[in-house]
Amino acid sequence: MAWVPGGECVIGSDHHYPEEAPAHLVTVAGFWIDRTPVTNAQFLKFVKATGHRTQAELPADPALYPGADPTRLQPASIVFVPPAGPVGQQDHYRWWQYLSGADWRHPEGPGSSIKGRDQHPVVHIAHADALAYAHWCGKQLPTEVEWERAGWGGREGCEFAWGDELHPGGIPVANTFQGDFPHHNSRLDGYERTSPVGAYPANGYGLVDMIGNVWEWTDSWYGPHEPDPSGCCATAAASIDPRSQHGEQPRKVVKGGSFLCAPSYCRRYRPAARLAQGIDTSTCHMGFRCIVRTAP
Repeated sequence: MAWVPGGECVIGSDHHYPEEAPAHLVTVAGFWIDRTPVTNAQFLKFVKATGHRTQAELPADPALYPGADPTRLQPASIVFVPPAGPVGQQDHYRWWQYLSGADWRHPEGPGSSIKGRDQHPVVHIAHADALAYAHWCGKQLPTEVEWERAGWGGREGCEFAWGDELHPGGIPVANTFQGDFPHHNSRLDGYERTSPVGAYPANGYGLVDMIGNVWEWTDSWYGPHEPDPSGCCATAAASIDPRSQHGEQPRKVVKGGSFLCAPSYCRRYRPAARLAQGIDTSTCHMGFRCIVRTAP
């Protein structure tokens, strides 16, 4: 793990997506954080030690989804399947599929495996799975503020975590999407999907893959991005938006972007970016890392 010093910092942005605004000053205590996202090898040790089965490996509880088609309650997870050609970007169901048999051992669905990907981030992780792993190893999940503080690596105020150019000198420094999203990834960075942790330079705190590769869970309920000293809005109930794709499911904040973030579609390869994710949802580009709140 690496130490992230405490102090004051500005989180959020007034110049990108509306959910990032307003940018505001916060104070955070120092903490230790995993240098990398949790890998397949690390998660396998956890599973062998505990027998844990991820949400993607279990049938969904019908009580939580009244009226749902029973076939949609079988063990499954969400997988990116690029279309054969241009399809526009208005309907994300053109490239996302809910596949039975997709889970952390089978990232692209039945027939795929993690063989040779021991050092890739584990994916298809729901919030409860990340929390179970953290508890097992005596750690916690970061809050949104802690994650963003760590993600900047001491370079708050820049456009990106490494400076003001997405590809400094034309060279990718994070695993994101290059080409024509969603049908053609040019793989300028060398990867179609996840990359081994540490394939790109570390930030100022010695952390790798804070940006790109996989989205990372935080333990903060999603809500308006504004100072809330009382904490009154940071609740599970307040995080629910029935109009969203997550329906009646509470939502947590996820950070960092993934290998699917593209300039033409999802510019969330920045520390200030944030997204709401239903706690019941797992996908092929969702992982996590842990922290420990203690003095160095």
